[in-house]
Amino acid sequence: MNKILDPINRFIKSSNSGSFLLLFTTALALLVANSPWSAMYHDLLKSEFTFGFIHNGFELTEPFYLWINDGLMAIFFFHVGLEIKREILDGELSSIRKASLPVVAALGGVIIPIIIYLSMASTPELKSGWGVPMATDIAFSLGVLKLFGKRVPLGLKVFLTAFAIVDDLAAVVVIGVFYVTDINLMLILYSAVILLIMVILGMKKYFSKFIFFPLSVVVWILFLKSGIHPTIAGVLLAFTIPATRTTTLDGFFEKIKTSLKRFSEEREHIRTHHILKEEHVHAAIDIRMASESINSPLQKIEHDLHPWIVFFIMPVFAFANAGVTLTSDSEINFGLAVPIAVALILGKFIGISLASWLAIKARIANLPEGVSFKHILGAALLGGLGFTMSLFIANLAFTDEVLLSSAKVGILGGSLLSGILGYLVIRSLVKITKAKEE
Repeated sequence: MNKILDPINRFIKSSNSGSFLLLFTTALALLVANSPWSAMYHDLLKSEFTFGFIHNGFELTEPFYLWINDGLMAIFFFHVGLEIKREILDGELSSIRKASLPVVAALGGVIIPIIIYLSMASTPELKSGWGVPMATDIAFSLGVLKLFGKRVPLGLKVFLTAFAIVDDLAAVVVIGVFYVTDINLMLILYSAVILLIMVILGMKKYFSKFIFFPLSVVVWILFLKSGIHPTIAGVLLAFTIPATRTTTLDGFFEKIKTSLKRFSEEREHIRTHHILKEEHVHAAIDIRMASESINSPLQKIEHDLHPWIVFFIMPVFAFANAGVTLTSDSEINFGLAVPIAVALILGKFIGISLASWLAIKARIANLPEGVSFKHILGAALLGGLGFTMSLFIANLAFTDEVLLSSAKVGILGGSLLSGILGYLVIRSLVKITKAKEE
C-alpha cells in the first residue's frame, strides 16, 4: 500500500505539483472540448443547479459554470485577500523599501498591456476586454521558476511573488470598479453593515468560525444579488480576519513545557502501555490547542485553504473555462485573440522590465540580493502567464460566445508563449551561472 501512496504523497508535497495539475486540467479541458464529448462538456457547464431552502422559498439557480466562477472563485479570491493582507502586514509589501520594486514593476505590468491592447482592439465591442491581459498567474509563473530549484536566487522568487500579488490586487480593484452591472445600493448597505461588524470583531481580536462563515455566506449572497461581482466579497471578507495571535509567545512556551513535563514524568508507563492515562490525554490536547493558538486566524485559514485552492478550486476552474472548441467551423475573432496575446507577451515584458529599470535608475528601488537585471527580464516574461485571472476577467468582459472563445485562445496562446520564453531566458542564466562556478 505504501508503494502506491508514497508517490502520491510526494507529488502533493512537491512545490510544482499544483502547477502540473493546473496544466493537466487545462489540457484535459481542451481535449474534451475538441472530442466527441464536446457537446456533453458544454451542456454540463450550462446545466442549471439550484440551492435553497424548500420551506421558506429562498433559492439560487445558476448554471454550473457560474457556481464555479461566482462560488468557488469567491473562495479563491478570499485566499488572495489573505495573501495580500499578510504581505502588507509582515511581508514583501510591509515597507516602502521592500515594496517599491515589485509595486512599480506590477504597475508597469498593468498599464502597458492595457495600452497595447486598446491600441490594437479595432472595434468598440472589443474595448471591454482591456482588463484581460493585466494580471499574472502566480501558480504557473512560480511553477516555472521552481523547476530550477535553488539554481535561481531566492530574491527572484520573492520579487515574482510580490509583483504577482500586487497584480492581483489591481485586478480586484478593476473587477470591482469597472466590471459591474446595475448596483442595488440597499443590498450593498446590508453587506457593508455585516462587514463592519466583522471588522470590529477582528479589531477586538475575536474570531469564531461558527460566526464568521455563516456571515460570509450572507455577504456573498448579498454581493451576488447586488450587481457587484461576489468574488469581491471574498477579498473584503479576508481583510476582516484577525492577524494577531490569541496567546503570547511566553504563554505558548509555558503551556508546552507544562504539558511535556506530564509526559516525561511517566515516560516508562507511556513506553510500555498502549493506552494513555487521562492526564496524558489532556496534556496532548493542551499541546494541540497551544500550537493552534500560536498561529493567527489569518495564517491558519490561509494554510488550511491552500491545498483546496491548489488541488481543487483552480483545477476545476481551469477545466470549466479553458475548454475552447477549435474546428474548421469555429469562429475565432483574431482581432481580439491577437491583441490579448500580444498584450500578455510584449505588454507584460515591456511594462515590468521598463518600470523596474526606471525605478532602479531613479534609486527608488534596489535589485534583490543575488538578482541581476537579466533575471528581472526573465521574470517579466513569466509575468505574461495571465491564465487564471485573465480567464476570469474575460468571462466578465464578454458575453458573446465567439468573443469569449476568441479571448480564451489569446489568453492560452499568450500565456503559453510567455511561459516558454521566460523558461528559456531563466535557463540560459542558470547555465551561465553554472559555467562560471565551474
